[in-house]
Amino acid sequence: MDVIPCLQQLGEVDILISGIQCDLVLPFDVKYKMKGLSFIFGKSGGVNLWNTLFKANLRRLVKGINNLPVENYDLVINDFEPVSAWACYMKNKPCISLSHQSAVLSPNAPKAEHRDMLGNLILHNYAPASSRYGFHFKAYDENTFTPVIRSQVRNQVVSDRGHYTVYLPAYDDVRLIKQLSAFKDIKWDVFSKHNKKTLTVKNIKIQPIDNEKFTLSMAQSSGILTGAGFETPAEALFMGKKLLVIPMKNQYEQHLNAAALQEMGVPVMKSLKDKYEPVIRDWLDNGQIIPVNYPDITQKVVNFIVNNQTGTSPTQWTIDNQFDQTK
Repeated sequence: MDVIPCLQQLGEVDILISGIQCDLVLPFDVKYKMKGLSFIFGKSGGVNLWNTLFKANLRRLVKGINNLPVENYDLVINDFEPVSAWACYMKNKPCISLSHQSAVLSPNAPKAEHRDMLGNLILHNYAPASSRYGFHFKAYDENTFTPVIRSQVRNQVVSDRGHYTVYLPAYDDVRLIKQLSAFKDIKWDVFSKHNKKTLTVKNIKIQPIDNEKFTLSMAQSSGILTGAGFETPAEALFMGKKLLVIPMKNQYEQHLNAAALQEMGVPVMKSLKDKYEPVIRDWLDNGQIIPVNYPDITQKVVNFIVNNQTGTSPTQWTIDNQFDQTK
């Protein structure tokens, strides 16, 4: 949402999207719309690997890679998207990765307690790149920057109306209702991938995913319970909300995110099971806000990367509050 307008300040931009899991509509003209290769969320806390394989159409994927005319472009910038990345790889075209995944691959970024050989393999090979720049919760090296916070979030009036916002797309509504209803004194505002209409069950409101409503709910919440993705936790931290995360099973990137958040002081739960109810209660009663500094540097980052890759101007990086080389 925010990077594309920054790129448009520097040249003509054609947009490609791929995948079948997107819940948002982009406010831009999209030239290439492809099915790509998506990870399918399950309903019990993780990625459904069997469903992911079942819905993967490798023949269509290969056709899309072969037919994409990346050779016609001066610069290809990729956000962990496999079609354009592999098209560049097959045609020996430079591919510039600008993604959170590039940041978690940095040797300086926090690592998960357990090793996941398959997850690590996917992170390294899902979208190959010739150069990598990334966004993370902290700037762990000179090519890692603090998060892009959407202008919609930056411009929100932040308050506390007493509810807790929940976004756990890998859990179905039945599991969420069962676990959250144990906290009868709490008003839960749940956004669901599994429900197309709004309903209220006891102290729990469940509604379909809506970008504007979700952003407003976060801004007016007492805290946010979510998966260990990147954008939502980063926005929660930026808004000054206490945060509790549950990394998805079979999603190694989320476990790397959880390691980084835990290092910052954010509590992490392994799953949404009865035995972890004390963790939620402690967070509700005693959870702390983690202070962060996420300045609006998106245009500067985009300028830096494009200049680096095209050689159009000096590449010195001088933005304050970035990588501390003394660490």
